[in-house]
Amino acid sequence: MKRSEGENVGGVLSGFAVVWTVIVVGYFVGRTGVLGPDARLILNRLTFFVASPALLFTTLSTSNPTAVLGPQLGVATISAFLTGTLFVLITRWWLRRDLTETVIGAMSASTVNSANLGLPIALYVLGDLSHAAPIILFQLAVYSPICLAILDASTSRHRTTPLTMLIQTARNPMIVGSLAGLLVAVFGWKLPPQVADPVELIAGAAIPAMLIAFGISLVGSKPLERAAGRRADTLVATGLKLVVHPVLAWLIAAFVFRLTGLDLFIAVIMAALPTAQNIFVTASRYDRGVTLAKDTVLLTTVIALPAMLLVPLLLG
Repeated sequence: MKRSEGENVGGVLSGFAVVWTVIVVGYFVGRTGVLGPDARLILNRLTFFVASPALLFTTLSTSNPTAVLGPQLGVATISAFLTGTLFVLITRWWLRRDLTETVIGAMSASTVNSANLGLPIALYVLGDLSHAAPIILFQLAVYSPICLAILDASTSRHRTTPLTMLIQTARNPMIVGSLAGLLVAVFGWKLPPQVADPVELIAGAAIPAMLIAFGISLVGSKPLERAAGRRADTLVATGLKLVVHPVLAWLIAAFVFRLTGLDLFIAVIMAALPTAQNIFVTASRYDRGVTLAKDTVLLTTVIALPAMLLVPLLLG
């Protein structure tokens, strides 16, 4: 059934209302310290290593593999690489950052929060968690390994090889959960309730835990501080993420893959998601572009709601 413009706008509003309510709860949890000083770290590790892989498995195991590996995956791939390349072209010689910080900026401009916000938006706005699966698979299996390989090569004395990239990707629990779910769907296997029910129960913890963890991370955040000296980088990355990335996704979806209606809306709304939180984690790990990553994550997350509300209005 075709959804009206009013239903799409209402869906975005309703979805963000649910998401931001839980984020606000997380913010107050962080302010009060009720879960202790390591609450965000523990919740992030719980979602990354346990709950999110279970959620991806349960989602993909009942999905249509053709849809997961179809045009939406192509739109996500091409639009992300183009957006990241634009950031490099705009800032590389203008701002004269080193390669590592430039890559962090490119990731900030082109990597969407496909898990922490993508899964809730897919559920509460689009009505189906599987709509987030293509972009999650692309980012975890393709985009992040390539970017991390560049970061390793630019900061490490040891050579990064295709084998080390493959091993690193295979050790990612979210990749394992996704691929296992796809295998179940492709071969039509049916898990016994003794296995499926506990996995589904654990999966239910993923979305609330990741949103509360994000709310905790907002405590004390002050973006665009003059002393940090990264205002220009942050504004460029934010503009590319919230405007250029979804526009490119629309062009590619509409004129390359000929998507229309709900499929076109899905492609654009997923590209309009804010910057992924794990970019800040990556920047911290390499000690480069930390301020840029933190500020871009915060700004895009705050501005994403009005930006995403424009999508159903513009698509009609």
